[in-house]
Amino acid sequence: MAIAPDELLSLDDFERHALEVLPAMPRDYYRSGAWAETTLRENRAAWDRLRLWYRVMRDVSQRTSRAEVMGREAAMPVCVAPTALQCMAHPDGELATARASARARVPMILSSLSSTSIEDVRAAATSVDPAARTWMQIYIGRDRGAVRALAQRAQAAGCDALVLTVDTPVWGIRERDIRNHFRVPDGMRIVHLERPGGPTGHAGRGIHEALAWTIDAGLTWDDVAWLRASTSLPVILKGICRADDARRGVEAGAAGILVSNHGGRQLDGAPATIEALPHCVEAVAGRVPVLVDGGVRRGIDVIRARALGAQAVCIGRPVLWGLACAGEPGVDRVLAILRQELDVAMALAGYASVGEITADLLGP
Repeated sequence: MAIAPDELLSLDDFERHALEVLPAMPRDYYRSGAWAETTLRENRAAWDRLRLWYRVMRDVSQRTSRAEVMGREAAMPVCVAPTALQCMAHPDGELATARASARARVPMILSSLSSTSIEDVRAAATSVDPAARTWMQIYIGRDRGAVRALAQRAQAAGCDALVLTVDTPVWGIRERDIRNHFRVPDGMRIVHLERPGGPTGHAGRGIHEALAWTIDAGLTWDDVAWLRASTSLPVILKGICRADDARRGVEAGAAGILVSNHGGRQLDGAPATIEALPHCVEAVAGRVPVLVDGGVRRGIDVIRARALGAQAVCIGRPVLWGLACAGEPGVDRVLAILRQELDVAMALAGYASVGEITADLLGP
């Protein structure tokens, strides 16, 4: 049933409607977590346990949500996280997300498992805003030559950064996908992974069969240096949850740390990202920016993350729900809701700007 985006008032509204309209296979692929989905649920629940000790009688009549994100200003401290195969949610897929992200003036991270090429995504983004920012998410698979070629292709297309996913030596077991015999739909392509004579990932019982060849269980810290040498782009490490790994990532030359547990889709039982965030922030000690994803659904989550030291948050599934509900206008609406909620949350907490948010928001 079609619905006007303005009728949906929250990101949760978008999720509920999207789960009603999406077919079973893409619906479960997008929403699934690993095994019992404990970490998937905790990613959401852990935010709600953080109480906001708001301030009163402060002049918040003039407010701004603008913030620096990885060295450049964004309209709010939010990035669009990488999510695969967006054309399963809507035919415009990543193109719609690119245009909406550019209009919202927030960075978009393109998945290497996207259904649209980086060149087309960049063209869509820059058609809205020539200064639009696109980061390329990347896995290091067994074919290092193909990985290097994709990294160099991203740089040539105008990407600002590479986002290396480091929490995937093997794919997590996602039982919903196995039950559905997940496969890339007929007529759809994972465009960045195709090469003459190579596998395409269009068949298999669950992602761990269909796409096992795209990753490498032999990945080590040495590969960070190898990827950094492949292009001149800064490399952000995505999938860090421990302080010692965050510290090691900075020592390996990472330009940023993205605290993430892959949306609860890898190791079930891993901590919620908001629980891991302060440990990683302390270990990084301001040497590089720290970002966080996982379960962000409200503007109050954004100020919680800032209070714990994150420079920005990343949202993934809500963008997919926006696409499924209304295509590009749906993504516009998702990002607009988050920005409006952030503005109101700042006012009610006693902050006129994002930069004023400090740790004592979470406790006197």
